[in-house]
Amino acid sequence: MSNQLPLSPPPQSQSQPPDTPPWDTPSSKWFTPFNTPWRTTPRSTHSTPTPTTPVALTEVIVSKSPLSQKSPETPKLDHGIKSEPFKDTMILLQLRASRTNPWIWCGAALCFIFSVLLIFFGIATLILFLALRPRTPVFDISNAKLNTILFESPEYFNGDMLLLVNFTNPNKKVDVRFEHLQVELWFSNKKIATQGILPFSQRNGKTRLEPIRLISNLVFLPVNHIVELRRQVMTNKIDYEIRSFFRVKAVFGIIHYSYSLHGSCQLQLGSPPTGNLVSRNCTTKRW
Repeated sequence: MSNQLPLSPPPQSQSQPPDTPPWDTPSSKWFTPFNTPWRTTPRSTHSTPTPTTPVALTEVIVSKSPLSQKSPETPKLDHGIKSEPFKDTMILLQLRASRTNPWIWCGAALCFIFSVLLIFFGIATLILFLALRPRTPVFDISNAKLNTILFESPEYFNGDMLLLVNFTNPNKKVDVRFEHLQVELWFSNKKIATQGILPFSQRNGKTRLEPIRLISNLVFLPVNHIVELRRQVMTNKIDYEIRSFFRVKAVFGIIHYSYSLHGSCQLQLGSPPTGNLVSRNCTTKRW
């Protein structure tokens, strides 16, 4: 073994300057100015609570332009570089809670109640109609007799007729009441007699015969109508028309409803003094 001491490492050469320039260089400050637009408006760290009621957002933008008022001298960056002027923008959000007018709530409640009642009564009416099946009462002429026809002058005449009117209630569960009854006698679309009937009630499925006397006293008719009436008396076939108007009130327990009816009968009778009923055709309609 040799007694030689280990050689000391050679002295390191001086470190070479790094190829990459330091971060704080004029070029870095040139391309990344301190006052950047995204740095002027700080980001809020508080979250806006979500409102439970409808709110109205009002956005107000207040701009301060460097041209509108004189601003202090523009700050300079290092190395004599001036920063670009920026607009100071402030955004204000004003939250205003909007409440519904109480009258609107009242109107909505009334509309809802009215709709429910309308549906209820509609269903009830449909059920009653299907259960009762109401039918229109019938007006008919059972018998008629022409007693007298007298010609007083070329334009006036007298007449006397006796009718036996039949009122029928065909309903099985509904009672009816006949009101404001009026029976009229017509010849060639000219009314020559009229007679009223007192109101009466009629049970379901029942029939009522009502005698009515129609008297024509010095009734005026145009000459052509008088001539036609004389011709029919000579041929023993006189055509008359019976028109009736009355109001019917249907009764089912506590339920009442009314409607109007119009009856019409075309009659053909013999000449007086016999004046028997030859034929008839009656119809009853609502109006």
